[in-house]
Amino acid sequence: MRTWTLSPDRDPMGAAIADYLAHGKASKLRVFSSQFDEDEIPVAQLFRTYEQMPDIEREALKRSCGSILDVGAGSGCHSLALQEMGHSVTAIDISPLAVEAMRKRGVKEAQCVNLFDPAFTGSFHTILLLMNGSGIVGKLAHFPAFFRRMRQLLAPSGQILMDSSDLSYLFEDEEGNLDLAPEDTYYGEVDFQMQYKQVKGDPFDWIYIDFCTLNLQAAQAGFQAEKIAEGEHFDYLARLTLK
Repeated sequence: MRTWTLSPDRDPMGAAIADYLAHGKASKLRVFSSQFDEDEIPVAQLFRTYEQMPDIEREALKRSCGSILDVGAGSGCHSLALQEMGHSVTAIDISPLAVEAMRKRGVKEAQCVNLFDPAFTGSFHTILLLMNGSGIVGKLAHFPAFFRRMRQLLAPSGQILMDSSDLSYLFEDEEGNLDLAPEDTYYGEVDFQMQYKQVKGDPFDWIYIDFCTLNLQAAQAGFQAEKIAEGEHFDYLARLTLK
C-alpha cells in the first residue's frame, strides 16, 4: 500500500477546499476516469453540516464512540460534527491544504498523514471511512493489507464504520444479469484523476465494493461485517469488528 502524502502543487481537492474556505465559493473540481465520463464534485458539499449529510453518514456519526479516527477527513465536516457531540476525534488526510483548512475550521487534532504509513500509530475505538470510504483501499487485492492495518489501529472491541456503493447495476443486461467477461477485473475497481483550475493531481486507484464481497474479504481477515444502513442509490454503511 502507498504511504505518501500530496504536495500542494498536486493537490486539486485541497486547493478547492482552501479556495472555498477563503472565499465562500470555488470553481469546478473536475473528476476524470478511463471508465466514465468527466464528472464534477460540488465543493460546497465538502463543507456540509450534520443536517445536510445523507442518512448513512449521520447514522455512522451516531454510532461513533470512544476515541475516533476520521480517515480522509477532507474539510473536516464529520470531525467537527463529532466534536460538537463531545467526542474526541483525530482527523487525518493526505492533503496538506485540507489539513490546514481543517485546523482553521476548528478541528482540534488534524494530521497530514497516510493511513498506511507505519509511523502513524494509535488505538481507536471507532475508525470512520466515509464518502465511499472503501475507496482508499484502491484494489480488491489490497483488502488483506487494509485489514492488517486495521488490526494495528483498533482498540479492543473497536469498530470500523465504512460506506461504499455497489456498481453492479452499471453492468447488468436487460434481464438483470451481470454482463462481465471472466477475464475482467473486479467491476468496482476504477481509476480517477482530479483537476482544480490549473492544479492537476496524479491518477489514483479507487474501489467501490459490494457488501457481499466486503463480507467475504472481512471474514478471510478475521473480521465480521454487518450492513447497518442502506442509501438511496446502491450505497450502504457497514460496521466491521474483529471476531
